Amino acid sequence: MQIIKNIAVEGIHGKPIVTDVFFNKNTTKKPVTIFCHGYKGFKDWGAWNLMAENIAKANVFFIKFNFSHNGGTLEKPIDFPDLEAFGNNNYTKELDDLKSVIDWLFNNEDFKNEADLSQITLFGHSRAGGIVTIKAEEDTRITKVISLAGVADYGKRSATTGDLEQWQKDGVKYIINGRTKQKMPHYIQFYEDFIQNEERLTIKRAVSNLKIPYLIIHGNEDTSVLIDEAFSLKEWCNHSELKIIDKANHVFNASHPWEKTELPKELKAVVTLVLDFVQN
Repeated sequence: MQIIKNIAVEGIHGKPIVTDVFFNKNTTKKPVTIFCHGYKGFKDWGAWNLMAENIAKANVFFIKFNFSHNGGTLEKPIDFPDLEAFGNNNYTKELDDLKSVIDWLFNNEDFKNEADLSQITLFGHSRAGGIVTIKAEEDTRITKVISLAGVADYGKRSATTGDLEQWQKDGVKYIINGRTKQKMPHYIQFYEDFIQNEERLTIKRAVSNLKIPYLIIHGNEDTSVLIDEAFSLKEWCNHSELKIIDKANHVFNASHPWEKTELPKELKAVVTLVLDFVQN
């Protein structure tokens, strides 16, 4: 298997989009899957590399990347060495980054015999479940979309978390990262960007307008994004498929770091569902 790590894809926001590619090098064009991490996530979190390998070895061209302002850097793509960037991230930047990665793939001569550009699935975890769905609805190059433990509403997360008046007054609020113990800033631009782009960023609108195959995967023990949100996504799109994974939490029972050579069985079940969806 060919694995190319930490490619610096140029975006439009002044920071590289650090990208990985996994594929069997066999000059056979393979369906493409592009994976997007969630909030406080990164491309090398936990078992994502192992998940990528498992999907790619079944003859899928698999891409994953760090959003340009996720807090990682090209030199240190794991965790959050650049908290200033993290604080300046927002939903529209993430949509722009995803477009940059898709454009990069389409313009990349190195992969023209390996990647089937007529079959592109977007695959987003948690917050990125909304990002991939909005992008899939607005970009005709996308042929399928997967929401993995995905959120159904950005509005309640952008506008009603904490004291808005205090946030506007201070210009920043902080969230403690339970794992790294960092004070992670959220500048008020995040809220302002959402308000300015609210229609575009309404996940219900995008889901309701989807014309392509849409797979929703959720664990029934997810305490971070409740399964009710998956039921909402399903309700808004008649032709969607909802697959519930028993005893799975928000990260399908993986953790960071993930030292094992096998996926947890709940994440293995995700891989099986993804492959069935992407390849059929």
